[in-house]
Amino acid sequence: MDEALDRALDVFWEHGYEGTSLAQLTAAMGVGRSSMYATFGSKDELFRQVLDRYYRGDAAYTVAALEEPTVRDVAREYLHRNVDAITSPSHPQGCLVVGSALRCGPENSAIAADLAERRRMTTQLLQDRFEQGHRDGDTSVGLAPAELAQYISTISEGLSVRAATGVRREELHAIVDIALRIV
Repeated sequence: MDEALDRALDVFWEHGYEGTSLAQLTAAMGVGRSSMYATFGSKDELFRQVLDRYYRGDAAYTVAALEEPTVRDVAREYLHRNVDAITSPSHPQGCLVVGSALRCGPENSAIAADLAERRRMTTQLLQDRFEQGHRDGDTSVGLAPAELAQYISTISEGLSVRAATGVRREELHAIVDIALRIV
């Protein structure tokens, strides 16, 4: 099951939710359509399971970055780890969540809403950590926690789009360094 989810993750990552056909999924997973439905339910449910797996694996850098000692360190580590994740040669460039959201039309509004909620939750995790730093007296950053969380999330999502269009890892790290000057 884990191997099938990993293969589905690769297909969704490359083509987005809408761009992925059932034929592509079943071929990559090595299962028939009926087996896929019996095991994973619908394409929607398979995608949600893939997203959960993605957050536990490729996107786990978020939780690791939150452990940094200062707000500035959290922002720096989150963005630099993000660049490393979205430019890893082990999968398509960019972010599964951002890429799928960009290619999700109105007929898949439930998927689009799920993707938006997952991005909002990441921003909230950042905001909560920044608020904790503020309460603890961390003055390494002059922005309000909510503003900083929105800023960092926006930079992260923009980096993903840039990575998906072929911008090299080194260039993206340089962009992060520029963005962090504001922090």
